[in-house]
Amino acid sequence: MEKIDFNLYLITDRHQANGRSLTTVVEAALQGGVKAVQLREKDLSAKELFELARSLRGLTSQYRARFFINDRFDIALAVEADGVHLGQNSFNPKDVREILDGSQFTIHSSRFLIGVSTHSLAEARKAEEEGADFITIGPVFYSASKAGYGRPLGVEIIKSVKEAVKISAFAIGGIKLDTISEVTAAGADGIAVISAIIGAEEPGIAAKDLLQAINKSKQ
Repeated sequence: MEKIDFNLYLITDRHQANGRSLTTVVEAALQGGVKAVQLREKDLSAKELFELARSLRGLTSQYRARFFINDRFDIALAVEADGVHLGQNSFNPKDVREILDGSQFTIHSSRFLIGVSTHSLAEARKAEEEGADFITIGPVFYSASKAGYGRPLGVEIIKSVKEAVKISAFAIGGIKLDTISEVTAAGADGIAVISAIIGAEEPGIAAKDLLQAINKSKQ
C-alpha cells in the first residue's frame, strides 16, 4: 500500500492566522478535508511547541489525518506523530531510521514517515537516497514565506525531479487555485501550502476548494 495517502499538505504558520488561534484554523482545515498537517512553528520554545503539538495530535487523530512535526524529532516521538519533516540542516532520514530501530520507542521506523524539504534536483535525489518517504520541492512560484530560499524555480523543476526520483513530491511555494493544474500536469503528486489555508478568511472552504482543484486536475 502506498504510504503517502494525501495530496494536500498543510504547513502551519500561526503568524498568518489573522489573530485566530492556530488550533481553530487547523480544525477548520481538517473539517474541510485536509488529511496531512505539518506543525512548523520554529520560534516557539520546546515546551510551547510540545503543548501545541499535543493539542494538534489530538485534533488530527480525531479527523484521521496524518500529523508531522518540523525538525523536532524528539517532539514528534513524544506526541506519537505520524512522522517528521526535515530541512537541509536537520538529521538525515537514514539517521532517524537508525535511531528508531535502535531504540525502545513503540513507533517502528517502517510506520514513521519522513518528509524532506528540497530546493533543487540534487537535494531531491539525496533525500530519496537517504530514505525519505516524500519531499517538498520549491519554491515553485514566488512566496513571501519562501523568499529566503532563492528565486522561484518554476514548474520545470517538478518535471526534472519526477523523472529522477520515485518518491512522492509535493510542489510548494506560492501555489494558488489557478496554478494547481500547472503543477500537477508537471508531475507533482500533490501540493503543500501555508497561507492559502492558514491565511484564508474561511480555512475550511479554502481547503475544500484546493482539494477539489487537485482532484479535478488529476482526472
